[in-house]
Amino acid sequence: MNIHFIGIGGSAMGSVALACSELGHNVTGSDSNVYPPMSTVLSGSGIVWYEGYSSARLESLPIDLFVVGNALSRGNPELEYVLRNRLSMTSMAALVGQVLIDKNTSIVVSGTHGKTTTTSMTAWILESAGFQPGFMMGGVPLNFPVGCRALQKDVNNSRAGVFVSEGDEYDTAFFDKRSKFVHYRPTVAIVNNIEFDHADIFNDLGAIVTSFKHMLRLVPDNGIVLINSDDANVAAASTNSFAPIQSVGLAEDAFWRASNLLQSSREMSFDLDRDGLHYGNFTINMPGEHSVRNAVMAIAATHFVGVNAQEQQTAFKSFIAPKRRLEAIGTWNGALVIDDFAHHPTAIAATVKAVRNMYPNNKIHAVFEPRSNTTTRNFFQKELSECFDGADTVCVGPINRPERYAVEDRLDTKAIISALISSGINATQIDSSFAETPWGAHVEEFLSGKVQATDIILLLSNGNIGGFRDAVTSIGK
Repeated sequence: MNIHFIGIGGSAMGSVALACSELGHNVTGSDSNVYPPMSTVLSGSGIVWYEGYSSARLESLPIDLFVVGNALSRGNPELEYVLRNRLSMTSMAALVGQVLIDKNTSIVVSGTHGKTTTTSMTAWILESAGFQPGFMMGGVPLNFPVGCRALQKDVNNSRAGVFVSEGDEYDTAFFDKRSKFVHYRPTVAIVNNIEFDHADIFNDLGAIVTSFKHMLRLVPDNGIVLINSDDANVAAASTNSFAPIQSVGLAEDAFWRASNLLQSSREMSFDLDRDGLHYGNFTINMPGEHSVRNAVMAIAATHFVGVNAQEQQTAFKSFIAPKRRLEAIGTWNGALVIDDFAHHPTAIAATVKAVRNMYPNNKIHAVFEPRSNTTTRNFFQKELSECFDGADTVCVGPINRPERYAVEDRLDTKAIISALISSGINATQIDSSFAETPWGAHVEEFLSGKVQATDIILLLSNGNIGGFRDAVTSIGK
């Protein structure tokens, strides 16, 4: 089949395009302003892709199916060409469900936090145990060379036939406002946690819970739903499930219960019980209580498809966390720089706590970038003033694209700084007038004179910290 990806430069779109190419489909694509690493990956893949969008160019290409990226909207010349000529189109999520997952066992990892890490853990356990799974994840895994892979064809592998996907609750495409994860039709559904997020598409927490309910209604009665035993919103979403439910967490009545958690530097060790009986002792190469929850979800999911405790223990010995998950990316003026994707207050609090436990005697300088559609608004005004407990200094960057919201709807970074200072934290903000400039230099200005070689600089963002992150990673290259 000839498949053309409109918006191929996105990390997920590009990864899915590569997987389709590996399956033997003839893949082409188009996008604008594609940057590394995806531009580099695509250029070396053999896929023909074009910079910019052109309806005239499409007339000369033999295309059977157009895949429309989530970021595409009406007015795009290629999209208008498809609509005008009533050509076959689909979304990336629907393509994954129909072409990559199809009739195979589908493990879907969902939740506000921890999706990429849990997906990576689950895929690696299966890989280590010989399943050769297919997978799709939103981040960059370090145990695999790609973020999306089709199921490996091996007729002699009795364990083949499992696909693991990161189940995003974000909407599917401009023409399909359902959450992406409904397209993956889970056999095993993991729901790590549910909080308010994605303020650009959800009006309130209730709308998010409803979306998760829609996904869980698709789980068959011979599948399983794995829920966080300590999250009331997850419990609400899983009511009336047709599939069996197993709770996962630290609660005493959890079906899968982790206990005796012990952190040693970057490792976490814990005991795990299953339905009241000892299941095994595990050590993972990631710090923090939240990492243990992610690991137990991966253990429970892979147990359902036939992986035993010994195989899981072996897999964790070689598991490497995805990029931007408490990743040490370099040094700045001698201080270790740790990069983390955390940008929601709950994730920030968990990350700061984990780093504080890793380095109990070191100063921690946190740099937070209000960039997501939720944290640039004032939904979490109070929570963002309270989630940095454990940091010694905090620098809050400028609000990304503040002109999108009225002043009264924006996050008030001055109020956050005032609250942090009142709590004893040395804090400052970088004015929003620098939002469209490389404001990383102002981060350096804040850190200068404060940072010593034994300190930790913690970057908290789904962005680039005004260029500071790239500056750190380029040192020594």
